Amino acid sequence: MADLKLTDVRKTFGAVDVIKGVDLDIRAGEFIVFVGPSGCGKSTLLRLIAGLEEITGGTFTIDGQVVNGLPPAKRGIAMVFQSYALYPHMTVYENMAFGMKLAKAGKDDVDRRVRRAAEMLQLTQYLDRLPKQLSGGQRQRVAIGRAITRDPKVFLFDEPLSNLDAALRVATRIEIARLHESMPTTTMIYVTHDQVEAMTLADRIVVLNGGRVEQVGTPMELYHHPDNLFVAGFIGSPAMNVVEARVGDGGSIELGGGAKVAASVDVPANARGQGVKLGVRPEDLEISSGGQALFAGKVDLVEKLGEVTLIYVDIGAAEPIVAKLEGESAVRRGEDVRLSASPDALHVFGADGRAFRRSRAGAMVA
Repeated sequence: MADLKLTDVRKTFGAVDVIKGVDLDIRAGEFIVFVGPSGCGKSTLLRLIAGLEEITGGTFTIDGQVVNGLPPAKRGIAMVFQSYALYPHMTVYENMAFGMKLAKAGKDDVDRRVRRAAEMLQLTQYLDRLPKQLSGGQRQRVAIGRAITRDPKVFLFDEPLSNLDAALRVATRIEIARLHESMPTTTMIYVTHDQVEAMTLADRIVVLNGGRVEQVGTPMELYHHPDNLFVAGFIGSPAMNVVEARVGDGGSIELGGGAKVAASVDVPANARGQGVKLGVRPEDLEISSGGQALFAGKVDLVEKLGEVTLIYVDIGAAEPIVAKLEGESAVRRGEDVRLSASPDALHVFGADGRAFRRSRAGAMVA
């Protein structure tokens, strides 16, 4: 088991700051996922943990020991890359055993670990095949198996599924989830830009942006309680709808069309009269047959996906409002619709982009 701690970790390349003071505690046995847009620093941070890049500033400890200057081979870490990097002339067995043979492990120990890893990853029947005789998903599992045989304290995955097609991504993601369950004492850190992978695999998600940590929490914490506009827009698909609003004198949230909303948030006294952002997730919107509504407009586009229907509603703002309706909705393009949502589903963000604390019960008013 391994506890990892990053304290004010920074990385610069010349004059460019890539990692800008990251503080992070990772508990032994956790499955942590780094997510964020391209260029946010998630792969660089993973390479700093692995020892493949030198930390410019701050400290990184494993089980309380500072390992800033420790070479990768002595950190007890195994890494699975986006590229399989298998030896084409070696069989699956030989690929998985190669690292252990370099470490002078005994023949019986090598065989035991390889066969155990192959059984965990459902590769036993392929041990005598060459990589060219395998599918992409099977090759990635071989790369994972090669890491397993090293019996590491920490597994690092750098976008391991991005080269696979959709069906193989799902199947291999399930294998990685099963792997975590079968190795509960091994800490795993996984980098991805795919939020579905993050939400389904992670014990906790680390959202990165511009080399800084925006928020750390469980998938549902980030989904229901984003700390700021960036996290709100990054977690969830389709992304959260965000519109301009202002805080009225009575603390209600006033939309551009004149509607007033008493959202389930605590509005700071110094925010009265200020501009804010109102956010609501597409799946929290529903068609309103009459009475009060958050938004009203004309349906610009309908996407029928089978289990859900996405409608894009032009309310006169820069971006349409997206509503995610269950099943096959009868709503048609060009139709006028009214959309409503529970006050508890509304998010309010101040001028600095930080979320107002959600606590008190609210009610939508005219």
